[in-house]
Amino acid sequence: MKKKNVICDIDGVILHNNDLITGADAFVERLLEQNTNLLFLTNYPAQTPKDLQNRFASVGITLSESSFYTSAMATADFLQRQSGVKAYVIGEGALIHELYKAGFTITDIDPDFVVVGETRNYNWSMMQMAARFVSEGARFIATNPDTHGPHMHPACGALCAPIERMTGKKPFYVGKPSAWIIRAALNHMDAHSDDTLIIGDNLNTDILAGFQAGLETVLVLSGVSQMSDIDTMPFRPQHVYGSVAEIDIF
Repeated sequence: MKKKNVICDIDGVILHNNDLITGADAFVERLLEQNTNLLFLTNYPAQTPKDLQNRFASVGITLSESSFYTSAMATADFLQRQSGVKAYVIGEGALIHELYKAGFTITDIDPDFVVVGETRNYNWSMMQMAARFVSEGARFIATNPDTHGPHMHPACGALCAPIERMTGKKPFYVGKPSAWIIRAALNHMDAHSDDTLIIGDNLNTDILAGFQAGLETVLVLSGVSQMSDIDTMPFRPQHVYGSVAEIDIF
């Protein structure tokens, strides 16, 4: 069944770091020519839609900023639905920017939330302060559960781990595989789950998130998960391809 809405992961699906995966540009062009409602969804919270737009432009893919939705944006959308307007943030400028846009005050004085994203400047003081605020009742929110990126760069889940161990409290992870970020992405693109398909390279994040949100799922083997991983999972993607260049269901 052809879907008119497509949510697509970026890393491992369209790009490897900043290099284009062979045929991904033609795939994107084909979807755009078919007037597909296309949204690129990433767990990575440290880049703005403008950053992602420029990243795609560098490999010859021209898209609008509205074609991108990040876990930082989803985190801001989530927090707007909660009570409280003050947040202590561990993260880069893109996350802070989204929270400012949503009307939050970034503070280390009696915050309502501790929000963790990703940063290379994580330190003892941040860990201690975040743990103290969480232990005192601040709600613990994290952009995504990913523990590491390429070359074992520590990611959000790794930064949350010591805070969780110190306080005994788990964060609410906004990003994939949470169904929340899929619902937020669907709202952003004005789409419904019944008419939407998700493409990703990771069974534990993209495909699980799509499954939990009721989307048709497509796994590509150009990134994290491989064919041998499928049998280890209690769920199955509906479609499996070597890369987006091989997808023939549109």
